[in-house]
Amino acid sequence: MTKIKICGITNLEDALFAADLGANAVGFVFAKSPRQVKPEQVRKIIEKLPPFIAKVGVFVNEVPSHVAKIAKEAGLTSVQLHGEEIPQFCASLSPLTVIKGIRVRDESDIKMLAAYEFVSAYLLDSFVQGKKGGTGKTFDWKLALLAKKHGKPVILSGGLTPQNILEALKRVEPYGVDVSSGVESKPGKKDKKKLKDFIQKVRRYDAR
Repeated sequence: MTKIKICGITNLEDALFAADLGANAVGFVFAKSPRQVKPEQVRKIIEKLPPFIAKVGVFVNEVPSHVAKIAKEAGLTSVQLHGEEIPQFCASLSPLTVIKGIRVRDESDIKMLAAYEFVSAYLLDSFVQGKKGGTGKTFDWKLALLAKKHGKPVILSGGLTPQNILEALKRVEPYGVDVSSGVESKPGKKDKKKLKDFIQKVRRYDAR
């Protein structure tokens, strides 16, 4: 079954709706972003979520001690490092579950994945100059197929929408998919129809 992460969650209503629809994980952005949240805000949301859903914090170029502190304060189960964090940075966060986000431009970005042996998964996002995520842009999915050869679960992100998710699943068959702006009515607020459509299409694909 394809794992589904709904990222850029800023409020309890969206988090519960995603969980009720069958999302496997929700993501909270602690980096500078229109979707940025605070640890105490996230803690209140997480306390209301069902037990078998992952709570992922997204960080960009933070120091390890700050990541660990926020993860504990907010009640996160995983952290996603979405900046230029080196492999040793990722390893230093043990025993936290670490997902390494990579903004993909070309094959050279895929080759660097081999160095990240201590992470649990790779999340592949689109490279847009000056932005760390939530761009709404896709990248060449052929590169995601190359990433799968590195032996870690691959989570596909970057510009996914209800309109292109089936094509993405057919072409890449990733371990998981991550969506944020593609199911929003505005930054930080999910569109219920888009969110439901997205998740239902993934589940119908899984059941084919």
